[in-house]
Amino acid sequence: MAKNDSKNENKVKKHFFKDFKAELKKVIWPTPKQLVNNTIAVVTIVIITTAIVFVLDVVFDFMNKYGISNVQNIVNSQFNKEDTNTTEQNSDEENTNTTDTEGENTDTTTDQNSEDTSSNEAPAEGNETNPE
Repeated sequence: MAKNDSKNENKVKKHFFKDFKAELKKVIWPTPKQLVNNTIAVVTIVIITTAIVFVLDVVFDFMNKYGISNVQNIVNSQFNKEDTNTTEQNSDEENTNTTDTEGENTDTTTDQNSEDTSSNEAPAEGNETNPE
């Protein structure tokens, strides 16, 4: 049986190559002039496509370096100004609140100091007590 299988495989291979050769005979091959013209057309299209991609790459790189970066800087500076203004307003409000609070504390401290001063006054000479 092994011999029959190998014979069938050989017949299939021979048949394949015969069909392959027959199909290649049916192909219409280009003339040397057509081959040169088609090759020139393909190379020209490849060069044009390469030039277009290169130009687009340079343009996008230029836009990225100078256009988009500048836009980002402008936007960042605007946000920083708004953040600074907001921070300054918050600081001013805090300073105002602190000043108001300190003013109240100062008044209270002044009242306490005046009470402390009156209690720290030197006692009258007759009211002195000596622990000795």
